[in-house]
Amino acid sequence: MSSELVPALEWSDLDRQAVDVVRALAMDAVEKAGSGHPGTAMSLAPAAYLLFQQAMRHDPSDPTWVGRDRFVLSAGHSSLTLYIQLFLSGYGLSLDDLKALRQWSSLTPAHPEHGHTIGVETTTGPLGQGIGNAVGMAMAARRERGLFDPDAEAGTSPFDHTIWCIASEGDIEEGISHEVSSIAAHQKLGNLIVVFDSNHISIEDDTQIALSEDVVRRYDAYGWHTQTVDWTQTGDYVEDVEALHQALEAARAETGRPSFIRLRTIIGWPAPNKQNTGKAHGAALGADEVAATKTVMGQDPAKSFDVPAEVLEHTREVVERGRAAHAEWEKGFQSWRDANPERFAEFERISARQLPQGWTEALPVFETGASIATRKASGEVLNSLAPVLPELWGGSADLAESNNTTMKGEPSFIPEEFQTKEFPGNRYGRTLHFGIREHGMGSILNGIALHNGTRPYGGTFLVFSDYMRPAVRLAALMKLPVTYVWTHDSIGLGEDGPTHQPIEHLWALRAIPGLDVVRPADANETAAAWRTVLEHNDRPAALALTRQNLPVYEGTGDATKVAKGGYVLRDASNGQPAVILIGTGSEVELAVEARELLEAEGFPTRVVSMPCVEWFQAQDSAYKQTVLPSAVRARVAVEAGIALGWREFVGDEGEVVSLEHFGASAPYKTLYEQFGLTAERVAAAAKASLAKTGADKGETTGN
Repeated sequence: MSSELVPALEWSDLDRQAVDVVRALAMDAVEKAGSGHPGTAMSLAPAAYLLFQQAMRHDPSDPTWVGRDRFVLSAGHSSLTLYIQLFLSGYGLSLDDLKALRQWSSLTPAHPEHGHTIGVETTTGPLGQGIGNAVGMAMAARRERGLFDPDAEAGTSPFDHTIWCIASEGDIEEGISHEVSSIAAHQKLGNLIVVFDSNHISIEDDTQIALSEDVVRRYDAYGWHTQTVDWTQTGDYVEDVEALHQALEAARAETGRPSFIRLRTIIGWPAPNKQNTGKAHGAALGADEVAATKTVMGQDPAKSFDVPAEVLEHTREVVERGRAAHAEWEKGFQSWRDANPERFAEFERISARQLPQGWTEALPVFETGASIATRKASGEVLNSLAPVLPELWGGSADLAESNNTTMKGEPSFIPEEFQTKEFPGNRYGRTLHFGIREHGMGSILNGIALHNGTRPYGGTFLVFSDYMRPAVRLAALMKLPVTYVWTHDSIGLGEDGPTHQPIEHLWALRAIPGLDVVRPADANETAAAWRTVLEHNDRPAALALTRQNLPVYEGTGDATKVAKGGYVLRDASNGQPAVILIGTGSEVELAVEARELLEAEGFPTRVVSMPCVEWFQAQDSAYKQTVLPSAVRARVAVEAGIALGWREFVGDEGEVVSLEHFGASAPYKTLYEQFGLTAERVAAAAKASLAKTGADKGETTGN
């Protein structure tokens, strides 16, 4: 966009005064807390103020307005950059909230937390995650436009809006930024604008010690639209807000690719002694420096948290501007609603994350006695749900054929020029292709889930969940309904060997609070697991699925039982078990076979399938007693992974048949046999547990 076409910025003395108030509040809040990050909030004050007061379309009186722009503070350590704008703009934060920065139960925790503070679109802090979330939001915005208003001219749909993101050098250095920035350019996300705060300072002071790449050329190479606004270019530090305004408007006008603006700032400006130092990055400036800085800005150094009434009145005018923009948007939305009643009904349902009537009737039922891998069963579930759940979409990190994540006949989500013979598609498609970018996939899935109601899933091998773990943890922290399709869940993947065989992963993932780890025993349990996962709106879930075929058992398709996380699959022949065998996933087969061996020797044996420890633990004690009665102390848990955690279920007298070492490269049946994961071993462990309880007395052998 030519600068002549962009209206000149209206930037009054009150605006300049408000920016200095932002700086003072940042210093005061950190000073009172005794810790925090004042420097970036000070130097970014003009940029953040410009975004919230003029560039962004938002309505502080309705923070969940569907038509709003989204703002992501990827540099989450500079939480005050966001909190102070939320206060000045009228989102409900008060001066007392700013005074309570980083304190117990405050609305201003150290890093912004989604669902805790109004106006915070995502939880940031781990660097780089916010950029990924912003990419996910931009992708979700395009997908939702395709669902609800695909034929509107560019810029005319009520579903058109911009995703704004502020990132720091720390964000750019993290490897995840490469993954998500690469895919954002490939997807040509013209609704995404990243402002890169290039202040050359991190905790270890000058970033020259670790960073020398030309970041703008890097983003040029990806295919982003790039600009630079350098407030140091004259040799003096001049905050040229007009230049930044022009750059933001040019970025907004660029709809064919994402935009990247490098903003060269001086951290801690205008602190006379600590500007441009690592000390300004992550520590209180100290009373003397705060006073000196306020003096430089023409403020009373004796006052703290001082917000002149005229400044607050001026900044709160954004509420009326936001309400006016909202009202204008509402006219277009109503026109769309009147013209598209069916799409509107779908929009309302999806936005509320309500499932349609009768959707479960589409779930497949697999024949008892069949043999099918749970990854394949999961793929059949997705194919069956595609017509009834348009909000469900996703893909794989380059493992679609292995993960079975592609819904048959559904177009790929891709600019038309990048579609392939194998994967035809369009910009509004459904099948996602993340490339070999597992960490980026995780943060993008979070952004999609945060945006407005669609339900994303992403697939890779279970062993590579390690690459995704930071994003998975944040999904759990934010209670996002993201589904992970993690296949090749054990040594059962066979020949690929120990680098690809997950051993410690199941319990490592179960250690994440709020993440449901689901390892179904067969195809029908897989369908029931998908049903339960989709009925939950308040947590992420991981499906751990097999490469190898498993027998389909009778009784595994009862969704009510599966939803309880653990249930009696086979009871003792006399209804009074002497020993209980607990299995998950592919090892349920071993438990069933071991039961036959034990019953043949006169040991009444119950088999419990426990696809999800988290769901089982959520049941009341009465139900848990019906499945695992405390009177039955002889127990065995069997799982092709480490034993960690199973002791809670088997007790001191129980046994765990597990794998406490890495795998090997061989056919999976050989591995199970050589590593002792067999029905005979499970039966022997049951006898050992019986012996511990005194129930296995042996036979009299004579004198």
